[in-house]
Amino acid sequence: MREITESSIQEVTGKALIIRQDIIKMLGKAGSGHTGGSLSAADIVSCLYFWEMNIDPQKPRQEDRDRFVLSKGHAAPVLYAALAAKGYFPGEELERLRKLGSPLQGHPDMRKVPGVEASTGSLGQGISWAVGMALAGKMDSRDYRVYALLGDGEIEEGLVWEALMAAHHYRLDNLVAFLDHNGLQIDGPICEVMSPEPVADKFRAFGWQTLVIDGHDPRQIMEALAAARSTKGRPTAIIADTVKGKGCSFMENRAEWHGTTPNEEQVAQALAELIG
Repeated sequence: MREITESSIQEVTGKALIIRQDIIKMLGKAGSGHTGGSLSAADIVSCLYFWEMNIDPQKPRQEDRDRFVLSKGHAAPVLYAALAAKGYFPGEELERLRKLGSPLQGHPDMRKVPGVEASTGSLGQGISWAVGMALAGKMDSRDYRVYALLGDGEIEEGLVWEALMAAHHYRLDNLVAFLDHNGLQIDGPICEVMSPEPVADKFRAFGWQTLVIDGHDPRQIMEALAAARSTKGRPTAIIADTVKGKGCSFMENRAEWHGTTPNEEQVAQALAELIG
């Protein structure tokens, strides 16, 4: 079991800051993409890549590696920033986000980007990929674990609940699903568009161990991951309460930043706020 220490918390906090800065820089340069939901997920992704997962950027296809599936594939910038920070590819590549010929497209492509486990973007399909990977691990007697990150607008898709039902049926205790519960989607508040609430009760009803945490508190994220590792016989859902656009005051809790990118002046303001 990985130890939760002050130094490990400081490390993932520092990496989350770098990830957020890179998200702002790459999206500002690209001029298109998804800002708010990338920023809200940075602390979760940082804990996974820099504390939790058994991965090696020098051996991105080793059989016993842990797997991460970005089910809300439009938040690709948070994944690309984490992969670059981890050493899967040079950080300079982030400047080519969404450019013609770049491997870093608007949704992740597993054929072109080392470290990407699934080509996602069609909402609901990523968690289904993750269930399949976890089931394959069980069938092959492998020790790897699978992690998925969903958006709360995404769980309006019926396919998600079919996948959750299958994960419980097959007792996939090697599977953890994070829900980036920021309460907003492209059309507005989730409760006004098509409310999935009460979210935690629904996950529990589908047989998952369900934990509700502050998705910006590294210690709570780590403790939830530790609880998932010690749970046997069923998958774990971690409902992470987050803030869309976290870290940038003019973006926080504003649905219009779901698919909007900052201009040059806004990039400067966002980076200044993140640095503090």
